[in-house]
Amino acid sequence: MTPNAKKDAALFPVLVLFAVNILNFYDRLVPGALVEPIRKEFHLSDTQIGLLGSIFIWPYAVIGMLMGRLADSGSRKKLLAWGLAVWASLTACAAMAANYSMVLFSRLGVGLGEATCAPAATSWLGDLYPPAKRSRVLALFMLGVPIGSAMAAFFSGVMAQAYGWRAAMALAGAPAVLLVPALLMMQEPQRGASEALRGAGPRTSVWTLLRLKTLWWIIASGVFLNFNLYAIATFLQAFLSRVHGLSLASSGTATGVVYLIGGLGGGLSAGYLGDAIVQRRKDGRMLCAAAAALIAVPLSSLAILRPAGSLPTAIVFFVLTYGALTTYYGFVYSAIQDIVAPNQRGIAMAIYFMAMYLCGASFGPLLTGHLSDRLAHRAAALAGSPVVTEAFRAVGLQQAMLVIPILSAALAGVLYMGSRTIASDIARRESFALEPALDSN
Repeated sequence: MTPNAKKDAALFPVLVLFAVNILNFYDRLVPGALVEPIRKEFHLSDTQIGLLGSIFIWPYAVIGMLMGRLADSGSRKKLLAWGLAVWASLTACAAMAANYSMVLFSRLGVGLGEATCAPAATSWLGDLYPPAKRSRVLALFMLGVPIGSAMAAFFSGVMAQAYGWRAAMALAGAPAVLLVPALLMMQEPQRGASEALRGAGPRTSVWTLLRLKTLWWIIASGVFLNFNLYAIATFLQAFLSRVHGLSLASSGTATGVVYLIGGLGGGLSAGYLGDAIVQRRKDGRMLCAAAAALIAVPLSSLAILRPAGSLPTAIVFFVLTYGALTTYYGFVYSAIQDIVAPNQRGIAMAIYFMAMYLCGASFGPLLTGHLSDRLAHRAAALAGSPVVTEAFRAVGLQQAMLVIPILSAALAGVLYMGSRTIASDIARRESFALEPALDSN
């Protein structure tokens, strides 16, 4: 096969997996775009809204371990196709919910289905491209986060304002009708096909993975990152409506701008910079990720604290914050593949996802919502009001979201610590890969 033919053969699965990840995050975050109409219809508190974001995480994280094992040993395309069918169907089924409990149940099912996506897709992509090009392809794949999030915000807000939030939920599951057949048409690469030392290498135990110091720092970083990103995903549109007075459609458009411009800028810059800097120093990707997280501290503070009437500058700072945080994917996901053997990338991602989602993402929406409720009640009490009005809800949410810059500082710290151990962990992984070649000689 000629080089151009090989490139074309690799491009189609990248594009399909990219489209799958767009739908993954579209369906995951569509409730965040519909927070206000769902809250008002079912008379919910911010804690209950936060639970909608958190309850998705628990099955997603726990069953992810099994999905990682299946991704390392079985058919990745069949696993992903089944998962896609399940999560899209359950997203659409929320349109028939008669009460809050039924919406919660649908989100549980979405979590089960989406647990297949990251282990199967990232393992697949790692076998299509060599280490020197992985930042770019994984950054492209992870652009599904901002693009899917932006599409959920753009389309769902407008659809809900025109036809109701149930119609927006039904629309969110529809693209699976095309993507499931596209997945099943593709041919999987051999595990380890893109490595300089061809083959998957020897399989080591999960305990060997857990002895990688860098993996622990990366897991800790995922906790802080996902707390922030899921708090933003669940409450940003509500924040813009309450604090800056935007309508449902307008807040969706503004949120979509944040996701699209910030996410594309962060993802693309991380992809190219990550592949460039790793040629000069093995810890470069982790150091860049730490610097981006540190930059997010003042940016997020300014975004959250802008007063009513300062919407344009608030949006600019939210764009910059989101861009700084989403550089993480291009830098850190490729770093995981640098330290883990090809036939253990699925389980490594599953371990990483389980820890960071259970400890980070699952608390981001719930604790931010609970903190918002408490601070809203405190604001009402200080004002001598017996009723928590929408104005006090705005104050409570604005103050609660200040947790984001605090955890961004913690994120920068653990990423820096990971940069100090990654070179030795890469050397250890390369020494394991050399063992079969030395034995055969």
